[in-house]
Amino acid sequence: MVAEPLQRRLDRLRQIIDRLNYEYHVLDHPTATDAEYDAHMNELRALETSHPELVTPESPTQRVGATPQGDFAEITHPKQMLSLSNVYDEAELSAWAARAVRFSGGSSLSFVTEPKIDGLAVALTYVEGVFHHGATRGDGSVGDDISANLRAIRSIPMRLASVDVPVLPRVFEVRGEVFMRKVDFTRLNETMATQGGKLFMNPRNAAAGALRQKDTRVTASRPLRLYCYGIGYTEGGDIPATHWESLALLDKLGLPTTPEAMRQTTVEEVWQFCQELLARRSTLDFEIDGAVVKVDDLHLQEEIGHVAREPRWATAYKFPAIQQTTIVEDIIINVGRTGSLNPLALLRPVNIGGVLVRRATLHNEDEIARKDIRIGDTVVVQRAGDVIPQIVKVIEERRTGNEVVFEMPGACPVCGTLTHRDPDEAMRYCPNASCPAQLKERINHFVSRGAMDISGMGIKLTDRLVNLNLLRDVADIYNLDWNSLGEMERQGEKSSENLRAAVKKSKVRPLARLINGLGIRHIGERTAVLLAARFGSIDGLMNASVDEINGVNGIGTILAQSVADFFAEPLNRELIAKLKAAGVQPTEQSAGHNPANQPLSGKTVVLTGRLETMSRPVADELLRSAGATLSGSVSNRTSFVVAGEEAGGKANRATELGIPIITEHELLALLNSPPP
Repeated sequence: MVAEPLQRRLDRLRQIIDRLNYEYHVLDHPTATDAEYDAHMNELRALETSHPELVTPESPTQRVGATPQGDFAEITHPKQMLSLSNVYDEAELSAWAARAVRFSGGSSLSFVTEPKIDGLAVALTYVEGVFHHGATRGDGSVGDDISANLRAIRSIPMRLASVDVPVLPRVFEVRGEVFMRKVDFTRLNETMATQGGKLFMNPRNAAAGALRQKDTRVTASRPLRLYCYGIGYTEGGDIPATHWESLALLDKLGLPTTPEAMRQTTVEEVWQFCQELLARRSTLDFEIDGAVVKVDDLHLQEEIGHVAREPRWATAYKFPAIQQTTIVEDIIINVGRTGSLNPLALLRPVNIGGVLVRRATLHNEDEIARKDIRIGDTVVVQRAGDVIPQIVKVIEERRTGNEVVFEMPGACPVCGTLTHRDPDEAMRYCPNASCPAQLKERINHFVSRGAMDISGMGIKLTDRLVNLNLLRDVADIYNLDWNSLGEMERQGEKSSENLRAAVKKSKVRPLARLINGLGIRHIGERTAVLLAARFGSIDGLMNASVDEINGVNGIGTILAQSVADFFAEPLNRELIAKLKAAGVQPTEQSAGHNPANQPLSGKTVVLTGRLETMSRPVADELLRSAGATLSGSVSNRTSFVVAGEEAGGKANRATELGIPIITEHELLALLNSPPP
């Protein structure tokens, strides 16, 4: 690939994976199969391995899961909760084991293999043997505080059992999976049906939803269980030398572990046990989608280490996806925010593993041609979780001759503009920037939480307002006729007033939010923060040259050109003028911040509470870029604490120790200051 198409593919893969992560880990409503997700991640990893100069800190390969949802307080994991690499056959498993041996210095390894339970990963912290708090995995570094709901799960002990161990660590973090047994899931759905409630799609979805209830009584009423799979962070005391012994200790302490775990001395034994688990998959009490294999010796685990988001000492053997056959009843086109034409297969509804499947993504016209998918075809569909499936292949033997070959439309199905496709790109695009479909997607991005955060401007309302020609661009949001809006069917006066207040509040969002909300190609939340810190105002950025933008640490040539091209377009400059005229005045920042200056070199910083201008991962990266060392706890070595909204115990601890506490805006000022 030449540079530009390669960068486009990398950006597209990262966008897809970020969306899938958010849907899976935060919304509990995934829209792609595990197999499809793995394919995207594997392709991204392969491209980044071949071109390490294009790896970015915000790439999904450098992170774990998705950012935590905002309805709960956040907890920083003192020891990161890593994700797992995947293997799909015996050869890949053997290759993983060989790498583990190599990184261990040639040691002889033994392994522990456990079923990969399809639930929600959690971390439970006990202090002096008493349950203190618990959190979801979140993005691996920060999770949701679900302590109250975990206390409602009866299988989780609030006090550890007394056992004969030399010294139990004072702080003892346990990691496990909250799940729902198959029989309990069936009974729950039967109860929901009797009460006229909405049925759950699968056990994982039901378990995740129960853990995120605001009313703990709802959580307590759900048949949730916990299986622990390891020890995380500890302070003081002694822990076993092996993972196998750790599982035994957890059982003695009253923390349940899966009875299916087994210890092996060779990778051949591991493979045999994985096949036994696969054969018994349908007979187990709980849903599993694979087997987790770990090096047993904990000291060797440290020696072997990890890479980016994954430990080298553990992997997951993913079971083959569940498959079914169905009929492609139609193929439709969705138009994305960038104008891409995205084909989607509408399927005859089919039940796959307890999920009623109705559609599948087809990626692009090349994918359709490669698999020769026609309307009316009988196809093999697979899913590896509670997600929208993929079409594996066409069963050509079942063709009747009535199937219809699909052709991508030469004109946009929404606005009728002639479409085009670059020779070196897989996607076809609608070039009309005023296309209603693109406009809807751009508006949805502009009002999203990571951008201008206008609550109440949902997808359905956006569709209606665009269809009524009341929104022709994002600036029109600030010029809506609120009286007329309140009279709209299904809108209501109260909803309109709430929306009006949210729109007014958004006018003074931080500059980084506006930059992100404009939807500049390649520019996400992190890069928006960097640009806002460097240029200080929308005018400063709008009038910056490519070289000036490229000079920002963390902004490459392609991103710089994209920003310059965006603001060189007269229509986009008119949009900025229109936003200003409507009263949008983003909070400006002092220009000139260059992370390379390291103004916080030698400082140890603790973050607590919810930040306004950036997500926690972005704040972490900016602090590290400025030379700071991040800590998850406050101590005498802490230089200062950054306290956002709803700051809790860490801020109190800082006050007790006399540690300075600063606001988020004071932090931004520090980041913009010269080094000491």
